[in-house]
Amino acid sequence: MRKKITILTLLFCSFVTGLFANTPQYDICIYGESASGVIAAIQGARMGKKVVLISKNDHVGGLVTSGLTATDMNRNDLIGGITKEFYNKIYNYYLQPEVWRNQDRESFMVSTLKRTYRGKNDERQIQWVYESSVAERIMRDMLKTAGVEILFNHRLDLDKNVRKEENIIRSIQLENGKVVEAKMFIDASYEGDLLARAGISYTVGRESNLQYGETYNGIRINYDQGKDLTKISPYIKEGNVKSGTLPYVTAQKWGKQGDADKRVQAYCYRMTLTNDPNNRISIQKPKNYNPLWYEIYVRMLKLEPETKLQQIITLTPMPNKKTDTNHLDFFGASYDYAEADYKTRQEIEQLHKDYALGMLWFLGHDKRVPEHIRKEMLDWGLPKDEFTDTRNFPYQIYVREARRMIGTFVMTEKNVRKTDRTPAGHSVGLGSYALDCHYVSRVIDQEGKLRNEGTIFAPTIPYPISYYSLTPKEEECANLLATVCLSSSHVAYSTIRMEPVYMILGQSAATAAALAIDSDLPVQKISYDVLKYKLLQDGQLLSVPTKK
Repeated sequence: MRKKITILTLLFCSFVTGLFANTPQYDICIYGESASGVIAAIQGARMGKKVVLISKNDHVGGLVTSGLTATDMNRNDLIGGITKEFYNKIYNYYLQPEVWRNQDRESFMVSTLKRTYRGKNDERQIQWVYESSVAERIMRDMLKTAGVEILFNHRLDLDKNVRKEENIIRSIQLENGKVVEAKMFIDASYEGDLLARAGISYTVGRESNLQYGETYNGIRINYDQGKDLTKISPYIKEGNVKSGTLPYVTAQKWGKQGDADKRVQAYCYRMTLTNDPNNRISIQKPKNYNPLWYEIYVRMLKLEPETKLQQIITLTPMPNKKTDTNHLDFFGASYDYAEADYKTRQEIEQLHKDYALGMLWFLGHDKRVPEHIRKEMLDWGLPKDEFTDTRNFPYQIYVREARRMIGTFVMTEKNVRKTDRTPAGHSVGLGSYALDCHYVSRVIDQEGKLRNEGTIFAPTIPYPISYYSLTPKEEECANLLATVCLSSSHVAYSTIRMEPVYMILGQSAATAAALAIDSDLPVQKISYDVLKYKLLQDGQLLSVPTKK
């Protein structure tokens, strides 16, 4: 009997040993293939750590390699570290005459000057306008050189929480059953799934103005900002209330100005188009085309027939006769995305894809659109040489905001506004873009008028972003940092949410993670002075450079 028990014990121990032998062991696990995740992975590996980057698809770079190539970089002098290194590689690539297949560098740079903050800086040798495929090749090369392991086509199992011991994450489980163990975790995803599954506090939507003493938060009927829609009937049959409201128009206000809600700003795809006949694929009418989605534009163009195409969508020039196409925003279709399961997210993504392609087809073919717009639109199509594995359509939806962690420190309006500012301490990077929130809703106001709702656009000046906005509360988790869904109010997030900022924060978070491992401390307890020293040593800019 004793011999039988011994054998069973040995078999069990062998099974357990085999189980853990097949469990990957890493120093830093980065969840999310965004550009922030890429930069974090490179920095972690350069600091001698064993790093794994988990991508939910076949790609790396997120929006930076999926259409958003007119980079939101209004102050290129505030970009340092690996982020600057990346844009330097872009610069050097486009110095090669042979990469210009259908135009020259000089004429392109002239065409993009006014739309992209000049697009390049020759003194600093960086360029922030480019082709998506070029950016992804550069990122892949940087990851390979750094020695980062990448798990492509892997996602968290949303039906399971991560495995924690008290406030320490020990491992995460992916959909195919693979278990990933690491000492430190970085959530660099647009959605914040890892921090949510780890039981870390977060919010979705808009806080009330009262919560943090803000002025731009909560419900915001735009009475004096943005396009005036009040002359446009919001009903399916013009002027007929009984016919029902047009799709995605809210029939009445759902709260007072400044009240909290769970709505987020509009998502879209940042599409790459081309007018090069040798590289152009004509845009086809989507199977799920719904003309009522564009009825507001029909009625607007009827009132303002001289409207130009660039006043409806923006076609920002990119190299080789391509564009970064913006303002294909689908108002009201993204509210459920942040906390949805993968199937629902896929449905929402398809809805936005149908909307984007439908909008472009509508502008080129609907006879109610003025002829000058239709003629110009038909010059544009999808590029044969971009997104070749996703039918020439960007693979990443533009998640302008999803979850936002409620962490050790919450960045708020007072930390980022232009005047009467309270600067955040413990800088790990700088933001500088305007407060910029796209429309959240279209609503019928109390007078029966159609209104846009939710937009914010207000100037700011460079501001520091606190390290402690990347860290959860210590009692919730001691070994995770968030670089995209960081701790911020809706208002502050509207300026922080730019891709170069995410990239900067990725490097800073990976540096902190490596220091936490070396000092065997929670991420909240590492020495900020040591972190600051290492960041400056690696070229990060933590304060506005003094002009010489």
